[in-house]
Amino acid sequence: MAGLSRFLSVLRLFDENKSTWTVPDIAQRLKLPVSTVYRTVRELTASDFLEPAHEGHYRLGASFVEFDRRIRLTDPLVRFGQPMLREIGAQARLPCIALLARLYGDTVMCVADFGTDHEGIISSYERGRPMPLTRGATSKMILAELPGRRLKKLLSIQAAESRRPFRLKPEELMEELAFTKKRGFSITRGEIDKGLMGIAAPVVAKDMGIAASLSLVVRAADIDASIERRLTLLLVSSASLLTAELTHPIDRRHGAARAG
Repeated sequence: MAGLSRFLSVLRLFDENKSTWTVPDIAQRLKLPVSTVYRTVRELTASDFLEPAHEGHYRLGASFVEFDRRIRLTDPLVRFGQPMLREIGAQARLPCIALLARLYGDTVMCVADFGTDHEGIISSYERGRPMPLTRGATSKMILAELPGRRLKKLLSIQAAESRRPFRLKPEELMEELAFTKKRGFSITRGEIDKGLMGIAAPVVAKDMGIAASLSLVVRAADIDASIERRLTLLLVSSASLLTAELTHPIDRRHGAARAG
């Protein structure tokens, strides 16, 4: 293990289950020499990615707070999408969580969320948490919009790495995704969290490398056919507006270039 991979492997050890680590513990977990880990931790501490805690332990440092702010200020999907989530939550008129998620490499991750008075809604989706690739409306909507070659590559990687078998056979999943793409939205029930329902619409800006979805998580018990139609229309129209917000600046730049 060398270079950047070693640094990332160390940093990814820190999570809600174990928030502080000692150098010997890191070395044992990663099967690295203690001397190597000491050098790595020293460099990460000097750059504020780690900071000393208690009795030789280290925890994540202030650089993550700084870069989180930079992401929120510079990522166009978050900048344009975050304000929309509050509006969607208000227009939903029922307890819900509005989510904005995107594909990073071969991982779907929530990048922004907003919850109304959602007592009783405990969702697995939260900002920064990788989510299942082949389950849930949020992820399936993103997959449905991918080019065929990239989709097949992602599914093959997922099948090779996943410890949990697909809920559907590959051919069944492909049929479902084709149907989802054709109708322009995805609806799932209980695939991520029991008792909850997800509705998602696509947000795609190919020139910006963005494959994302806008979604709502609601209690399935709160939804009838009329409410489902209303929420679906709300999400589809909001996702179209967000897509326009993302793509129009590029269109204007291209237009200026052609005019010049």
